[in-house]
Amino acid sequence: MELINIDPGKEPGYEMKESLRTFRTNIAFCGTDVRVIMFTSCMPDEGKSTVVFNLAKALTDSGKKVLIVDSDMRKSVMIHRYHAYRPENQEIYGLSHYLSGQNTASDILYQTNIDGIFMVFAGPSVSNPTEMLERVEFQKFVEIGKDYFDYILIDCAPLGAAIDAAIVARVCDGAILVVEQGGVGARMIIEQKKQLEASGVRILGAVLNKVKMSGSGYYGHYYKKYYGKYYSNEADEKGRRRKKKNKE
Repeated sequence: MELINIDPGKEPGYEMKESLRTFRTNIAFCGTDVRVIMFTSCMPDEGKSTVVFNLAKALTDSGKKVLIVDSDMRKSVMIHRYHAYRPENQEIYGLSHYLSGQNTASDILYQTNIDGIFMVFAGPSVSNPTEMLERVEFQKFVEIGKDYFDYILIDCAPLGAAIDAAIVARVCDGAILVVEQGGVGARMIIEQKKQLEASGVRILGAVLNKVKMSGSGYYGHYYKKYYGKYYSNEADEKGRRRKKKNKE
């Protein structure tokens, strides 16, 4: 397996680290059978890829081995965002190379310079990403990956722009919807949630991203790149039951 260098960017601050720990804990409480998790959003630029990468780093902090799969073969950002490069500027092979039969699974799997994080990039854009993701090779790749990694995090195209995420959902143990605060309306969020439900995937919850925190000073600044809260459907329900019991 080839080593590839990536630049994770600026070290997160205290508040973000705390949010990531909470996020990681909520993922763990979803159960040991939830290991392949897909991430999507309603629209582009809601911070989905950043959420995926930061969660992967948080999981590796607890000793987990994580594979990030970029399945957005329409408009991928990961190679450029994390400044990924191979020696002598060789081409980085990706998912579209594998699903089109040009390369093997081992060709597209890269170990990174960040301990515990492995990556599969999207590869060149293709005209038929939905059809390619429907191929049995994609399902086989994910199944084989479960033998080697504790978690597989799949970064999908926005569901409001393409149906790809609903196709990917069929091979996943759970789905998380990333929502930018004030970015989309409630109606669109509900529509995307229904699409995920129709795929049969278990919806684990949603990440509210780019949150404008109330108050002043350090706690009042605006997180342009980071998320503020993780909402788990199951955790919220337990909280409501607990409050009701206390009132009684």
